[in-house]
Amino acid sequence: MGVLNVTPDSFSDGGRHLDLDAALAHARALVSRGADIVDVGGESTRPGAVRVEPADELRRVLPVVRELASEGVRVSIDTMNASTAAAALEAGAEIVNDVSGGLADVDMARVAAESGRTFVVMHWRGRLDGSGHAPAAAAREDDGDVVGTVADELAARVDDLVARGVDPSTIVLDPGLGFSKDALQNWQLLAHLDVLGRLGLPVLVAASRKRFLADLLPEGAPPVDRDPATAVISVLAAQADVWGVRVHDVASTRAALDVLQAWTEAAAAPRRPARHA
Repeated sequence: MGVLNVTPDSFSDGGRHLDLDAALAHARALVSRGADIVDVGGESTRPGAVRVEPADELRRVLPVVRELASEGVRVSIDTMNASTAAAALEAGAEIVNDVSGGLADVDMARVAAESGRTFVVMHWRGRLDGSGHAPAAAAREDDGDVVGTVADELAARVDDLVARGVDPSTIVLDPGLGFSKDALQNWQLLAHLDVLGRLGLPVLVAASRKRFLADLLPEGAPPVDRDPATAVISVLAAQADVWGVRVHDVASTRAALDVLQAWTEAAAAPRRPARHA
């Protein structure tokens, strides 16, 4: 899943793709480099980001979604607003990716239920203003077992959505890396993706360029320098049999996944006996 932020304030590429032609060019580049899905977002969820009015969000994303869908691109709409999700689905999007898991907008469950489309449900503890980031203290509440807590809270979220009519076979889970979690908690969630897998639903991993990866790099390194780490995480996530990985730099991740596939196929192939003269 390649990231296309049609926003002025996203943390790593804000403002680069606000123009329709620039957005479409980037989306096409993502596909040419190996993206199976393009995730189009019109509202930043970085820490401190200000909520965007649904009308403004829709103005940013709808022309992009409509054009990409007409070209046969599989499009995901990254939004917390039910009205934006509904309009994007009507325009041809196939996936709703909601970082609030349907909590920021009470109508999102209805849209997901009525559409029957894939619904990505992220683990979220946002403030009442809709921000995806709770106070910093919340990141330390689960030091004992963040993996079990996230799994339990996602399971409860799924139960609520199913009760509201969402088909469980359409739900994909996202552990919410970087959202109200510290670096250790993010790594623990990645190291135990199998626990989320036991919930019986597909899992999406969205670690790309997240702040906790900066700890692996020299101080002050730009977010783009986190792409090699993202590619390694993507390979490890693929080995954990996740549904997908959401990344900014599709080329490096696709290359890493191709290496994994070649390695796996070679390991499974029968070894030929040595030939001697």
